[in-house]
Amino acid sequence: MHKRSKIKKRCKSLSLLSLLILSMHFSFSQEIITHQSENNFPLSASHILIDSTDDWLVSKSAELFQQDLTSVTGQQSEISFQSISKIGNPVIIGTLNSSLIKQLVQDKKIDIRRLQNQWEAFQISVIDNPFGGKGKALVIAGSDKRGAAYGVFEISRQIGVSPWYWWADVPAKKQKDIFVKSGDWFYPSPGVKYRGIFINDEHPAFANWAKEKFGGVNHQVYEKIFELLLRMKANFLWPAMWDNAFNDDDSLNPVLANKWGIVMSTSHHEPMMRAQKEWKRYGKGPWNYVTNKDELNTFWRKGIENMDHHESIVTIGMRGDGDEPMTQGTAINLLEKIVADQRKIIEEVTGNPAAETPQVWALYKEVQDYYDKGMRVPDDVTLLFSDDNWGNLRRLPSVGAPDRKGGYGIYYHFDYVGGPRNYKWINTNNIARVWEQMHLAWEYKARQIWIVNVGDLKPMELPISFFLDYAYRPEKWNQSNIQDYFTDWARENFGNSHTKEIAYLLEKYSQYGSRIKPELLNAATYQYSPEDPDNEWDRVGNEWRQLNTMAEKANSQITSEYRDAFYQLVLHPVKAFGNLHYMYAALAKNKYFAAAKNPIANNYADSVKYFYRQDSLITIEYHSINNGKWDHMMDQTHIGYTYWQQPDANKMPD
Repeated sequence: MHKRSKIKKRCKSLSLLSLLILSMHFSFSQEIITHQSENNFPLSASHILIDSTDDWLVSKSAELFQQDLTSVTGQQSEISFQSISKIGNPVIIGTLNSSLIKQLVQDKKIDIRRLQNQWEAFQISVIDNPFGGKGKALVIAGSDKRGAAYGVFEISRQIGVSPWYWWADVPAKKQKDIFVKSGDWFYPSPGVKYRGIFINDEHPAFANWAKEKFGGVNHQVYEKIFELLLRMKANFLWPAMWDNAFNDDDSLNPVLANKWGIVMSTSHHEPMMRAQKEWKRYGKGPWNYVTNKDELNTFWRKGIENMDHHESIVTIGMRGDGDEPMTQGTAINLLEKIVADQRKIIEEVTGNPAAETPQVWALYKEVQDYYDKGMRVPDDVTLLFSDDNWGNLRRLPSVGAPDRKGGYGIYYHFDYVGGPRNYKWINTNNIARVWEQMHLAWEYKARQIWIVNVGDLKPMELPISFFLDYAYRPEKWNQSNIQDYFTDWARENFGNSHTKEIAYLLEKYSQYGSRIKPELLNAATYQYSPEDPDNEWDRVGNEWRQLNTMAEKANSQITSEYRDAFYQLVLHPVKAFGNLHYMYAALAKNKYFAAAKNPIANNYADSVKYFYRQDSLITIEYHSINNGKWDHMMDQTHIGYTYWQQPDANKMPD
């Protein structure tokens, strides 16, 4: 009887929930922008209303939305900080703490019940006669500050402002009259709670670029990254760390990250909110807990003190100095002691139980051995599993494993420094494979954190977009519709002209590029023989030539305003990767005919020199676009590897 009544009660609540959901429009792909005026909200020159006491991020999002509307419509909007009934057709933006949102709820103009106690959810509503006035209002209400920002940027994306408008020079799609469809549009909490990127291996490209354009990897650079993350509905960042220390290099970095709503952490081998570079600057003695425990604890305590009230996830544990193993073998007792001491520091500094501060233990490389051999951490700590650095997940939670309070997550790679070779020059990630691996993570309930190593950020625009879009709505993409992502992305960034061709180019170049990393290419990659009916060098070279012909044709046909973006996102990877294949094919033929003492070998030697020069010219072309905005972003060496580490400079093959 008791069990039956519980089931009945649960079914009743589920029915009420279902009715509540059905009362508002909801799907994973909601097109709310139209060009039809009847009964819809006119967005073109709207007045923007926000509560001056609402969160800073609401105000910042309103400013960016104002900028977006101007870039699309050419008309200037105004921002006001109070309800003015005489204003016609305002856009009202706020969190649940906004006095404007509360007034609309009190007036029964909107229903925010499904937003209450939610994480990063938002709803978009078109209402009549706001604040006793006439006309309509567009209301963007967020369950929290990120939810409100996501709502703003969802509309920005739909009216034609790409998240990559700054980072890849994608122009806004000009249109005069834009309307938001009448109705209520609900966007629930994201699938994965913390979704973000790791700027890493950032020398020489990203670091040289940042130094030239901003004077260093400072808050001016990070604000551009924070905005990009919010526009892609992300919320999490591991900052650049090769020769940088986020909290120490620029005191505004952590302050602005918190204002922008970006949850900060530190990488897998930088515990307690302190960068490895900070130990190089301030640490005393060896990075060794057995011999230097007191100094390390003092160093780590300062990291938690500096964290202050900023939203953060504290990395715990310890690896060796410089991304190396801590010891030979598996010192489980030692690492358990380190974790216990770190949590004690967290409690002492925050004045709260350690479980109230989000923490993550990264099971990366040799650290997974500790877990595999039985080491465990408290239930509130997120276990961050990893791939093998080459895009293959090493392990996932066991089937039927009990839920953890801290949950499970994934650290993934689009870029890597290490054996057998670095790969950090160009995008070599096939998003179908990314989907296949991250879908496993989703199905096995590793859903707390997804973080991906993106190297210099550029030129990983396409896989970054997919990784974060998939983390936000994992149910939206599956093996049956994954190809649609290329079409959607092409349309979002290049409009409706040549969409199919651009989608095909994006799909094929990333597939071809993922077959072998460019740093691993050499004359022996494909065996060359003119007698072989399926000569791989010629077949693969022809595939790249066909792509290049198609890309050059599309480039000549798209409107000039898209050319800079098209070069970065489509034409450059096709030209650069194809050229490298042509060079090594010529080298293979040079060696083959030289061994046969055939003088045609000299022609192929000249070809090798030609394609080697072309590689430099393609790099110069990239660095010249948009008046040199991206100078240094292609500084990464990629020709002349002799072992895992990069050569100091590109070197023409012998």
